[in-house]
This record gives sequence, C-alpha cells and structure tokens, in this order.
Amino acid sequence: MHLNSRLAVVFFLVLAALTPSNTGAQEPVDIELVLAVDVSGSIDDYEAILQRQGYMSAIVHPRVIDAIQSGVLQRIAVTYVEWSGDFNQRTIVDWTVISNKENALAFASILSDIPIIRARRTSISAAIDYVVPKFENNGYDGTRRVIDISGDGYNNIGRNVREARDAAVSSGFIINGLPIINDRPNATGRPPPADLDDYYEDNVIGGPGSFIVVAESFDNFSQAILSKLIREIAYIGSIP
Repeated sequence: MHLNSRLAVVFFLVLAALTPSNTGAQEPVDIELVLAVDVSGSIDDYEAILQRQGYMSAIVHPRVIDAIQSGVLQRIAVTYVEWSGDFNQRTIVDWTVISNKENALAFASILSDIPIIRARRTSISAAIDYVVPKFENNGYDGTRRVIDISGDGYNNIGRNVREARDAAVSSGFIINGLPIINDRPNATGRPPPADLDDYYEDNVIGGPGSFIVVAESFDNFSQAILSKLIREIAYIGSIP
C-alpha cells in the first residue's frame, strides 16, 4: 500500500476512535402512548380508584397483550400521567416498554402502589401542554405518538383547549379521548355534562385516525379503556 494511502487509513481509524458512538439512539416501538387521566375535583375518591383500576386491568388484559404482539415491532412505550388544574400534572409511571404480560404486570404493579392525589379545576389544555415535551428524548422512537385524554368535564381553566390541541396535532401528535358520561353528581352536587362526547369530538381529539370511546359511567370505565387501548395499539377502525 502506498504511504499516503496508509496515512489516510490511519487518519480515519483515529478519527473513528475519537468520534463518540451514538449511545443516545432511540429504541424503536410501534407506538409512544401517554395515558393522561383526569383526577380533578369533579372526580371523587371512589371514581378515581375506579379509573386507576380500569387502566390496571386493561393494560394486563390478554387482548391488549395480543394487540401489542400483533404489531410490527411487538412492543410499545407507555407513560401514565394524572392531571387536574392548570398547574396540577403528575407523572405516575414514566416511560416503560410493554411487550409481554410480565412487562404489563410490572406497569400495573407500580400504578397500584402510588397514591392518588386529586386537585381542583379541569385543564385539558394544560394536560396536553404538559405531556407533549415528555416525548422528546424519552429514549423511544414510535411509528405513532399518541396522547390519550380521559376525563369527565370541560376545560375550565388554562389556555383554550383547541389551541393546545391544534399545536400538538401540528407537531405530529394524535390525541384520542375517553369522555366519561358520568351518572353521579359531582362535588358541587351538579350533574356532569351530558354532551361531553360532542365536546371531546369538537375540542379535544385530533390528528390522523383520532377517535373517542365513551364510558357511559365510571362503572363502565374498565371496558371502555380496554376497547380504546386495543383500538389504539392495533390501530384499527373499530372494535366490538
């Protein structure tokens, strides 16, 4: 080999050794999913527990595990957030890969161990604004980025919910909704909004293929979240 060629090889070998490896590579997953759950004042302790238990039972359900394992990559990344007013958001379980029943059980176990803290007011917009940055540098690269909002009331504090929704959708996020048409009076003694499904359709959800699944009551919540999770993960038009 010519001397100049040898020097060129040595140069590139030294350069490669000095160049840091891409240790920050994102792990590919089928979906990055935020479960954002309302724990505002209109939800009492009993209802908050029913919500939490609904997610715990749904995430470990065999149909959800089957949906995960039917994906191209057979794994998803999930984080669980509870929210209420404009300054009340809390990450309960940070980003976790779920690819099998064992992962799902571990996720549910963490949920079961952390107390629920409720607060006043309902800011869907602040919940959206809180979770959007959580996708950045989270260690995962999903083919879809989905924000899943569940709640039992209108946005009543913080910026306009459509503004938050539109900003997230324009950045490539999909927002799905699970409005709870609750048949129980809230903390003020007033009935919950009966048209919450229309409100979520018009103001909350957005992005390609976005949808709502209505929970007819808190007692129906577990079945509703199961249906929604399967639909989100499998990315299908509808399920029974």
